[in-house]
Amino acid sequence: MSAREIAVRGDGIRLGQLLQLADVVGSGGEAKALLGTRTVTVNGEVEDRRGRQLRDGDEVVAEGAVLRVRAAG
Repeated sequence: MSAREIAVRGDGIRLGQLLQLADVVGSGGEAKALLGTRTVTVNGEVEDRRGRQLRDGDEVVAEGAVLRVRAAG
């Protein structure tokens, strides 16, 4: 499956925010519940922290979606 690039401004984005931005979840509460299932990975490792800071090049897999963080401009 090919990765969908998500452009972010600044130094990065938190995992919960990325999941909402990519429409994987609809709210912070949904993100917390999804992360509690321990099925979300960041760069191949299971992640359960909603506040995990993501940077350019990080890859997230959640709910069948592959998301790659890209620094905007």
